[in-house]
Amino acid sequence: MGKVTGFLEYERLEEGYEPAPVRLKNYKEFVIGLNVEQAKQQGARCMDCGTPFCNSGCPVNNVIPDFNDLVYRGRTEDWKNAILVLHSTNNFPEFTGRICPAPCEAACTLNVNDDAVGIKSIEHAIIDRAWAEGWVAPQLPKVKTGRTVAVVGSGPAGLAAAQQLARAGHSVTVFEKNDRVGGLLRYGIPDFKMEKSHIDRRVEQMQAEGVEFRTGVLIGAMPEGSRVTNWAKETISADDLKAQFDAVVLTGGAEQSRDLPVPGRELAGVHFAMEFLPQQNKINAGDKLKGQLRADGKHVIVIGGGDTGSDCVGTSNRHGAKSVTQFELLPQPPEVEDRPLTWPYWPIKLRTSSSHEEGCEREFAIATKEFLGEKGKLTGVKTVRLQWQGGKMIEVEGSEQILKADLALLAMGFTAPVATVLDAFGVDKDVRGNGKASTERRWMST
Repeated sequence: MGKVTGFLEYERLEEGYEPAPVRLKNYKEFVIGLNVEQAKQQGARCMDCGTPFCNSGCPVNNVIPDFNDLVYRGRTEDWKNAILVLHSTNNFPEFTGRICPAPCEAACTLNVNDDAVGIKSIEHAIIDRAWAEGWVAPQLPKVKTGRTVAVVGSGPAGLAAAQQLARAGHSVTVFEKNDRVGGLLRYGIPDFKMEKSHIDRRVEQMQAEGVEFRTGVLIGAMPEGSRVTNWAKETISADDLKAQFDAVVLTGGAEQSRDLPVPGRELAGVHFAMEFLPQQNKINAGDKLKGQLRADGKHVIVIGGGDTGSDCVGTSNRHGAKSVTQFELLPQPPEVEDRPLTWPYWPIKLRTSSSHEEGCEREFAIATKEFLGEKGKLTGVKTVRLQWQGGKMIEVEGSEQILKADLALLAMGFTAPVATVLDAFGVDKDVRGNGKASTERRWMST
């Protein structure tokens, strides 16, 4: 695959970024993708390695060596075949090519002792050229089955399920509780990581394939006091939905944010990340929103060291925060992984995002003990340093300190789907609140 000696001749080429002072002025994408020649050269680095660990490293099992080879060959027909190969396993490579963390690259054989093939950048180049050249077109079923299917949730799983079902000939209706299609893609991932025009043109393609979208419709009910974003104007019960359709697919995802039940949690200024991020995306779409959560001139503490926390950092910087600090419970990982020990698995190492580079203090091995406030408003965060011994978290005596904070954003991951939706459909739950899947029924829920 690729050029036999390509990995010896060519260095890995990273996608470019617009300078931070420029990109902080707006919410537009700032990644500069590879051009055709650059992508061809990167495709040449893919080795005929016998066992392509990248395929199994990819969560959707993309046939990576094949599309790398086609891009290396470089003819227009090869690029057309490359998008066919990519689409054979991935309905929306323009999403993954922008926001996937690329575990395929960690699994790349070249990554054992060199820089991995730039698989994500090649995928990005393939789909962007495919859209530009008009190679992405509706695929209409040859035969209609006469069966109707309701898909509840319009995130990436719901959209992929709906598209495949429609192409199989079923009549598909997608229900979304918020006012626009896309789920977390629309109201979670910031526009500077993925502009929403990518969702809109896929929706147009799917509508041409026969998929119907109904937005602002909540299926079932939300728990009382839930902070999950819900802009529904209509509610349909689970029983009514089952009566109207031959089958129902639940694709709501894990929307319940992990909370931090420490003293002061009720103070104004302490919010889930998924209260903060969707509001900015809604504003970017041209809507007006009263009382938007903003970081302008504030000392912001982001609690949680993952991608959602990084998204809060980037958004806060674009608001004009006075300072941004991100907390992580775990110790700071090494800058370079021990490849002989970790390959081909996803390694634990220090990952610095583009948002971190825009301005952020990062604190590791730190825990939040208390939110402090005056007159019901957040003014600070009381913290303690941690030591990890035998996998156990131990507080360091005498290490407590208070950091100034006007806005605290909880970005500690997600625990489970909304329980009332699963309950409404009679889906059994496991101990963590997820839909319980049976190993005896090919991982189907019951």
